[in-house]
Amino acid sequence: MRIVVNTKVVVIGLILGLAMLCASLVYIWIVQPAVPRQPVGDTAALTRIPAATSTPRVLPFTPSPFPPTAGPTHTLVPGEIAPGAYVQIVNTGGEGLRIRSEPGLDSAVIFSGFDAEVFLVSEGPMEKDGYTWWYLTASYDQTRAGWAVEDFLNAIQNP
Repeated sequence: MRIVVNTKVVVIGLILGLAMLCASLVYIWIVQPAVPRQPVGDTAALTRIPAATSTPRVLPFTPSPFPPTAGPTHTLVPGEIAPGAYVQIVNTGGEGLRIRSEPGLDSAVIFSGFDAEVFLVSEGPMEKDGYTWWYLTASYDQTRAGWAVEDFLNAIQNP
């Protein structure tokens, strides 16, 4: 059996191999030193990092998108529902109380309040559809606000 070797293929292969070796050495010697290397041996280096400083940051005033809630205009009697009083949802049978966008049974329901959930009375009373309506706001979430029927509210002491 005779083996045929093309000298041109061998020469081109050697040239490509040398080019790749040279490119690797250039990368190792020139590009790689940009990465810091650890000292060799038992020498230890101490890097000094300055301590953080406290610079007071003044935040700009951003007005609240919600209208301010008015406090009570008179001294509240215990058990009385009035603006500034806290109320708790009661007697819904576990179905929750429909909180609406406006007073009235035909107004859109925004969300349901849960039994024992506490709200601050912000506005009211309003008489509509044979019911007394109060505007309630959750103190922990300003988006939980709307009109509710008095029949399912119980005035409580400030939580």
